[in-house]
Amino acid sequence: LMGDRLGLPVVHLDREYWLPGWVEPERPAWRARVTDIVARPQWIIEGHYAATFDLRIPRAEAIVWLDLPRRIYFPRTIWRVARSYGRVRADMAPGCLERFDMKFLLDYVWRQPATHRPATAALIEAERPRRRVVVLRSPAEVRRFVAGLPGSLTGTR
Repeated sequence: LMGDRLGLPVVHLDREYWLPGWVEPERPAWRARVTDIVARPQWIIEGHYAATFDLRIPRAEAIVWLDLPRRIYFPRTIWRVARSYGRVRADMAPGCLERFDMKFLLDYVWRQPATHRPATAALIEAERPRRRVVVLRSPAEVRRFVAGLPGSLTGTR
């Protein structure tokens, strides 16, 4: 939605990261890929991939973080898997059929508030003096933000 509203290309990191059959790229190749992506003149990058924050954040004009509660994002993730099971989602790399992956659901999705959220929140807070930061914590906040584009990413920080 943001890409459409702002007229910017959207890069889905899942599509860029995975090789067919859910094969992970070598770390240097992945970092080179992200370096190429952020060298583009304009983009919206969707995806966490914290190991590349050091490449992406310095090139970002703004950071929009969907910091939704588990009661929102976990059922949505389950629904996404059920809806797309056995097919390649539009935001996923070719050859990566949607699958039910209990390890991913538990280790990454369910435990996200304890394992990933604190570091992400600290990083986002540290960036406030340097760039526009928008933290959205509910579906209503997301709707209001998107409805307010393109003006939401311009102006003062």
